Amino acid sequence: MNTRLLHVAATNFEAACRIPVLPDEHRSRRLHGHSFLARVRAAVPEDWGGYRGAGTSALSAALGDCLAPLDYADLNEHLPIPTDENLARWIRERLEVPGIESVGVQSTSEQGADLDPHDRAHIWRRFRFEAAHQLPNVPPGHRCGRMHGHGFEVIVHAEQDLTQRDMGVDFDHLGRLWEPLQAELHYACLNDVPGLENPTSEKLAAWIWRRLAAVLPELSWVTVYETHTAGCHYDGRHYRIWKEHRFESALRLIQAPDGDPRRRLHGHSYIVRLHLTAPLDAVHGWTVDYGDVKELFTPIYRQLDHDLLNALPGLVDADPGSLALWIRSAMATRLPSLDRIDLYETPGCGVLLSWGEEGPALPA
Repeated sequence: MNTRLLHVAATNFEAACRIPVLPDEHRSRRLHGHSFLARVRAAVPEDWGGYRGAGTSALSAALGDCLAPLDYADLNEHLPIPTDENLARWIRERLEVPGIESVGVQSTSEQGADLDPHDRAHIWRRFRFEAAHQLPNVPPGHRCGRMHGHGFEVIVHAEQDLTQRDMGVDFDHLGRLWEPLQAELHYACLNDVPGLENPTSEKLAAWIWRRLAAVLPELSWVTVYETHTAGCHYDGRHYRIWKEHRFESALRLIQAPDGDPRRRLHGHSYIVRLHLTAPLDAVHGWTVDYGDVKELFTPIYRQLDHDLLNALPGLVDADPGSLALWIRSAMATRLPSLDRIDLYETPGCGVLLSWGEEGPALPA
């Protein structure tokens, strides 16, 4: 198996900008501002930052230092065309971090761009619709067999080689392509939509994929959030679901040197996302039931939540990388289709542990 551990960090900055390459009538040609979020994913050495376990904090500090000149600045004074893509390039060129896999910038919470070292761009935009559904093929007594509803969120992902272009697929273009689907799905019962008679997250993601693939050649993934803590990615071939959990834990980093505050007893509010890749069940229309994932993880969750992580049997240290590996080992026989764990100790900062067949390595 190809096991990979990436450290991730995210930092906000406030800035004004104009985008002069857009059409004259476009609102973003005017001076305006955003609360930007920048993020980086990197395969840093185990002891990067001075000792094992310091990688996440060191990555976060490096990203903050890099972004300092942009915070509360006019971005056009730093780069002529401050698109999300060009901002990601600007950060990538100045960020002194080994093993960078991608740098991302989102100008709003609804859209952004991530670039790899070869200028391959991943452009995404988020949409939301309110709808009802029920799953007709679930076992008797399953709560999803009752008619209920969600505020669904969909992310449309486009991937392309920018070759030094200032921007990839226009976010507004993605919005125009989404409009007919929004009209069909918003304030609807999904079971009444042709092709969605069994509207699981997986079936919905595939239905959206088929509609958009015909008009968006750059389409790479469709993501459906059924709830804030569960959803599905689909790329035309792979289904990957995730289930998110939160736990509150205490820890100390025993490999931190004397005087480092992380050696002291402290704590985090953690987020863990369990990703699973599996074939679609022909009857149920899902890969794995979200409820089953939660139930199988519950014994592990009880060991993590409101407890001291250093007391976990077999845990090398309580740093995010070691903890993600511990969770993987603990879940190996319980959930064999598990192939990625995202673990965040603070918002946007933590590790991504993946193995097995290459699936969607999407920003979290």
